[in-house]
Amino acid sequence: MAHGLHPLEAFGERGRRQALAPGNEEHCMQCGQNRVSRERAVNERHLPGSEQAGARRIGGIHCWRIGESVPSTCSISHWIVPVACVFERGPRVRRPQAERSAGGIRLLAEVFAVRSGGATGVVVKGPEDRSPISFRMEDKGEVKCIKFSLGNRILAVQRAQRRVDFINLIQDYSQLEYSQECKTRNAHIMGFCWTSSTEIVFITDQGIEFYQVLPEKRTLKLLKSQSITVNWYMYCPESSVILVSTANHCNVLQPFYFKGGTVSKMTKFEIEFPVSTAKTIKISERDIAMATIYGQLYVLYLRHHAKSSSSAGAEVVLYHLPRDGSPKKMHILKLNRTGKFALNVVDNLVVVHHQDTESSFIYDILLRGESDGTVMIHHPVLPPRSIHPFNIPMAGPSVVAGPVPAPCKLYSSSWIVFQPDIIISASEGYLWYLRIKLQPVVNLLADKGRLMDFLLQRKDCKAVILSVCSQMLTEQDRASLPVIATVFDKLNSEYKKYLDAEQSYTMAMESGPGRSNAILKRPVRGQAVIDQSDMYTHVLSVFTDLKEPPHKFIIAVLMEYIRSLNQFQIPVQHYLYELVIKTLVQHNLFYMLHQFLQYHVLSDSKPLACLLLSLENVYPPAHQLSLDMLKRLSTANDEIIEVLLSKHQVLAALRFLRGIGGHDVASARKFLDAARQANDDALFYTVFRFFEQRNQRLRGNPTFTPGEHCEEHVTSFKELFGDQALLGAPIV
Repeated sequence: MAHGLHPLEAFGERGRRQALAPGNEEHCMQCGQNRVSRERAVNERHLPGSEQAGARRIGGIHCWRIGESVPSTCSISHWIVPVACVFERGPRVRRPQAERSAGGIRLLAEVFAVRSGGATGVVVKGPEDRSPISFRMEDKGEVKCIKFSLGNRILAVQRAQRRVDFINLIQDYSQLEYSQECKTRNAHIMGFCWTSSTEIVFITDQGIEFYQVLPEKRTLKLLKSQSITVNWYMYCPESSVILVSTANHCNVLQPFYFKGGTVSKMTKFEIEFPVSTAKTIKISERDIAMATIYGQLYVLYLRHHAKSSSSAGAEVVLYHLPRDGSPKKMHILKLNRTGKFALNVVDNLVVVHHQDTESSFIYDILLRGESDGTVMIHHPVLPPRSIHPFNIPMAGPSVVAGPVPAPCKLYSSSWIVFQPDIIISASEGYLWYLRIKLQPVVNLLADKGRLMDFLLQRKDCKAVILSVCSQMLTEQDRASLPVIATVFDKLNSEYKKYLDAEQSYTMAMESGPGRSNAILKRPVRGQAVIDQSDMYTHVLSVFTDLKEPPHKFIIAVLMEYIRSLNQFQIPVQHYLYELVIKTLVQHNLFYMLHQFLQYHVLSDSKPLACLLLSLENVYPPAHQLSLDMLKRLSTANDEIIEVLLSKHQVLAALRFLRGIGGHDVASARKFLDAARQANDDALFYTVFRFFEQRNQRLRGNPTFTPGEHCEEHVTSFKELFGDQALLGAPIV
């Protein structure tokens, strides 16, 4: 696998662990030990590892359940957040604390290292650049599972099959341990999950028990229990859903939803076995993952076909779990390979790692696939790519200054994968987050329309989208106009959605407070919203300054963007029209400018009219085009008068003023000033007489009031035409 273009990069955060393992194998690939059933801790603090002075690295590690202690011989001795080229792993990176749970508590990816049952210390350490949490607790036996509640208020420790111990970490509360046994007789606790800072669920082999922890009383209150045979389970803290496997073949899944002290039993569903597979196999937890994709909860099933099957390789089947209603098989991701796989979900993309080829496949269920009438079948969005190479600092000889970097083994058998985006290399002691690098994708997806569909759904996509728009206009990578039009339409479709949402929110707020408005949230402007200012600043204005593109192509691109805006009923900003006009003038295409204005290709606006006025010296008809535009606006009467007066067309200004009925309140001095500046005595006489007659009609007296400040013009009139010329002057 070539590493030239790496859209994947390794980095660090939350998840349920899943080892890279073949379809029906029950062992860790490296250590060969039976897998312990996995679970995802609510607060994501429970990844395998130990922190011990002088702890040695080992090549293999048991696939321990998240939340369990790890043998003291194991060490997660390095903490690094690398990140994917389309996958890549980078150096230590500071990353914000994961996503929020339903309760609004931040989730952290941290590891508990328990030594001597806690008597010699418990260290909680994660990828964040901050001091680890260290504490001691009494050694009461082997720690099977240990987890903080959300907010680090309470520590829960499982040492026995039927009991969980609790320690308060709240200031001024007793820190003496208190315990809770499961209520069901002869049941064994398989694990537990915190659903809030004071609510916890015990999952036993005979059902679930939902408790409220009362730290001040050092006791627990049973809220609800549910009897069901449990083969294995997993928890998705983002959606507060626990999924339990039941039935003989482990293929019947029952989800439970937890919120605000209540538990709801969702509709159970059955995982379909491959048609060619006899029902002698059981579905293992490692073949199942839960993840939130595009805001919807899905169960992902890694389905392996029998070797005798005609199906080409394994596939990932996605079942949608609605809060209300029945789960439904919605998508199938074709892998077209066999072997050992692992799943991650990164930025709403399903990433499938294949160990044999040391490559990863990216799937986007939002992109158009092939429908068989019931489900949508998807193939990888990109060619298979490998995670970006990464060097690990290794201890070298004393003569060497600093650690010696050594390449990290990618897709190692000691890798353990957690949902949604964590990879742990147990043998090397590294924890990574997986992330998608968007820039390499640009050269891997030739179809610009499909590329834009892909990019618009990604986080931090704006810079890459703008670079794609710029790139497709360059001489080297110039796209055809239909392709450019498709890209513009896709951008403006997202832009319009945001504008409509913003308008709906504004109207709802202006309508006054109401029950529906109380839960209405202001729409968030995401990275996918590329507005006119973005396009003008980063793409179009730069494009028009280039020397190599033919001017016809430049104008065609500008008009295509304006067409797209109009198609989505988005008001075009005047600076885009100005860019078109300047381009036309620069290439002396005045006939085209005249046609654009005459047929209203360029919408009327005051700034555009002012720009036309400035072009009068190079294109005289622009003056009249400007006046016509201002008149059509019907809100620019003052501007029209100012334009006419600036051209000494005083009588035309008076006729226009009288036509709109504004002559009774007009300032006489403004018009008299313009008439005097024209150095035309006849014009001055006519204008002066016009306002005298107005005064006579309105006040019964032709004289100007002191407030009109026309004394200077009255004096000039007398000097030019004599006192007898004044209207109403006595006849001698």
